[in-house]
Amino acid sequence: MRHSRALVVAVLSAVLLLSACSSGGGDSDSGGGNAAADGEAAAPAEDAAGGRNALEANEAALTSDPDAGEPPAMERAIISTGDVQLESDDVEKAVFDVQALVDRYGGEITDRETNTDDEGDVRMARLVLRIPATKFSDAFGDLEEVADLKSSSSTSEDVTTKVIDNTVRIRAQRRSLRRIEILLDQAVSIRDIVAIESQLTRRQADLDSLEQQQAFLRDQTSMSTVTVNIQLTPDEPAKKNEKDDHAAGFLSGLENGTKALVFFAVGLATVIGALLPWALVLLVVGGPLWLLIRRLRRRDAVPAPAPAGDVDGG
Repeated sequence: MRHSRALVVAVLSAVLLLSACSSGGGDSDSGGGNAAADGEAAAPAEDAAGGRNALEANEAALTSDPDAGEPPAMERAIISTGDVQLESDDVEKAVFDVQALVDRYGGEITDRETNTDDEGDVRMARLVLRIPATKFSDAFGDLEEVADLKSSSSTSEDVTTKVIDNTVRIRAQRRSLRRIEILLDQAVSIRDIVAIESQLTRRQADLDSLEQQQAFLRDQTSMSTVTVNIQLTPDEPAKKNEKDDHAAGFLSGLENGTKALVFFAVGLATVIGALLPWALVLLVVGGPLWLLIRRLRRRDAVPAPAPAGDVDGG
């Protein structure tokens, strides 16, 4: 009997031990499933596209599961910008060539400005281009060959650290929001609810700001900006003037002759105007004096009558 009782006790103990192990394994499996679900919920929505640019690759590396193996390598995030100054005899054709080049590289023209002369010909054009960052170097070199190159410059800024810092802060902010939401669900008093909602609102605003920075970095690192200025070649107006040399010479001579005539007329009028007052004075004073002198001369010219005795003797 004692042996039978000992056997029964041993069997019951083994059953209880197996049940405890099974329940512990089930709990651990359940916990693992919940952790995986939480990890999937924490992953950024934009990471679903995956691999579109360096920013998304870095986000994938930072949000990857450490137990799944070695995370993907971090890629450098570069913001590239360029400026190209060109000259062309035909600005409109150069603009068309730039548009064709942008289409070939899968970019776009986001801003366009042109200036025309009185005849409607395009004399200057300014274009702002967005080129895929991976094709920036090739596209920039081709843009320099569209027309006569005056100057060009380009800059590249490594923002990988900013991208990593921004991504980490977004992850931390989202986890904080989830914890606060759990506390809000468990809150009972009005005071606790108000305090928790205040924290929730503030941290949501911080998260929105971080996500806007992330969107800006994604845009700048995925598409490079190039500004292209095209001007008409300065020699073009000079060639047009050479064709009109003969007409210009005749008109120039006519203009100079007219100016000389006007100058002579102005000088003559000035002299006449200066002498006119003196002429009036001479006319007023000299006129009567001249008449008096003339009368005196006529009187002296009349012969005196002969004496009467001389006439009779004769």
